[in-house]
Amino acid sequence: MAQLEISILSLGRPGTSASEFVAAAIRVARESGLCYQLTAMGTILEGDLETVLDVARRMHEAPFAMGIQRVYSVIKIDDRRDRESTLEGKVRSVEERLESDPAAG
Repeated sequence: MAQLEISILSLGRPGTSASEFVAAAIRVARESGLCYQLTAMGTILEGDLETVLDVARRMHEAPFAMGIQRVYSVIKIDDRRDRESTLEGKVRSVEERLESDPAAG
């Protein structure tokens, strides 16, 4: 299973707030049915590689549908194939290490 993080910047928008455009992109993620996690700096999608890439492309297109003329997106992909990997499992693994080694936290 792959995890893909996407940050989308709508250039040329009026004002400095981006939440309207972020919300449009998140609607795409929500409607896809994929597991996703919205963060303060981007959105993480989880699923098979082909599907997360397709959803990321559609998220990138969302600001264009709102009249934006330039969109800059940054994508990071973690595609692990030797064993099952999930967003929840990755976080849990780090938290377990922190709990077992108090000096680390």
